[in-house]
Amino acid sequence: MFKKHLIALAALTSLGLFSPVQADDTVDKRWYVSPFGSFIQPGGDRNTEGGWGGGMGMGKILNEHFNVELKGFYQGFDSVNKNGRWDVTGGTADIQYFISRGTFSPYTVIGLGAINSSHNGNSGTGFIGEAGAGVTYEMHDNFLLRSDVRYRYNNNAGANLQPGTNEFNDMVVNLGFVVPFGAKPKHVVAQSPAPAPVATPVVQAHTTDCSTLDSDHDGVNDCADQCPNTPAGAHVAINGCWTVEVKFDNDKAIIKPQYFSNLDNAANIIKNNPELIIEVQGHTSKTGSLKHNIKLSESRALAVKKYLVHDTHSPHLTTQGYGWTRPIDTNDTEEGRSNNRRVQLEVNGNQAK
Repeated sequence: MFKKHLIALAALTSLGLFSPVQADDTVDKRWYVSPFGSFIQPGGDRNTEGGWGGGMGMGKILNEHFNVELKGFYQGFDSVNKNGRWDVTGGTADIQYFISRGTFSPYTVIGLGAINSSHNGNSGTGFIGEAGAGVTYEMHDNFLLRSDVRYRYNNNAGANLQPGTNEFNDMVVNLGFVVPFGAKPKHVVAQSPAPAPVATPVVQAHTTDCSTLDSDHDGVNDCADQCPNTPAGAHVAINGCWTVEVKFDNDKAIIKPQYFSNLDNAANIIKNNPELIIEVQGHTSKTGSLKHNIKLSESRALAVKKYLVHDTHSPHLTTQGYGWTRPIDTNDTEEGRSNNRRVQLEVNGNQAK
């Protein structure tokens, strides 16, 4: 009957050997020692009372579910009716299957080994098989309480220590502790990778084509405008500078009556913008010497200034003659030379380049 129980329990435990085990580098795989004390309750075939003993195990944690362990033990118990004392020493190789690992960890165990039995001065060596169940309770990473209950089958194989049988069936209760060596691996929770930083869109500076702009609204785009602050209403030349439409005869500085209306318009603009600082610039065509043309252009600028201010003092108006040094048209044709003989009003004294 007891032998059938052992076979059934061993079969149950062996199912765990074929359970899938998930590989995990964080699983505890330490070596350990496991001292223990034992109470043995012999079966009726020994004709003895219960006894006590103890032993020591050395094992290794294999993975999440399995331990292997070698253990040695000694147990002694007295016979009923002074039938003599039994002393048994032996050892087993155990496989423990843990249903789960945690603070409280239940397990099943099977073991095979050898035993030396002494009784009434005789001794014999036999085979033992054990199967049982137990539990560990983790009090510290390096200290666990452990207890299990095992059925033991002992066959002394012809030693004839007990008349009538060489097979014995015992129950063993073990209580002890387990001391693993080294630090317990910690389970590392895999963290999701940090999200990739979102690239901040680069705002491209809006570049406006100057050819589409006319900041002073004089009809000349900003790319070509050499005088970008011309006052409203002023007549400008092709370079965007305020030009009084006064044409002079060659080598002359006399203002002709047909240009008086143009000068009156310029005078009104100056009157309406008294804060303006204006340079009256005289220009000539490229005929004759530069020295002569500088003097001629200055005379033309003075003539225009006098008309604009009617001989009154006007510190905001100055004059400057540039001769032929700043043409706005070619000097190779009569039309071009006529355009270059001009008077130009430069606001804020900013010299056109």
